[in-house]
Amino acid sequence: MMARLREPPADHLLSMQEAAEWLRVSKWSVYSLIHANQLHTIKIGRRRLVSREALNECVKQLAKGAA
Repeated sequence: MMARLREPPADHLLSMQEAAEWLRVSKWSVYSLIHANQLHTIKIGRRRLVSREALNECVKQLAKGAA
């Protein structure tokens, strides 16, 4: 029986790996976006997390730059 991936709630904060999967890029590409100040994150303890709102805003900004 295959495990089925569950979609996290919309207000769920995503890990770097989850954000990369959501964007369909590598984890290192996500870190590059963070370092370029194109993706805003939240730091809780040692963990860096990303909201879906921040991901959507990042995609909008990248799309504007590509046009």
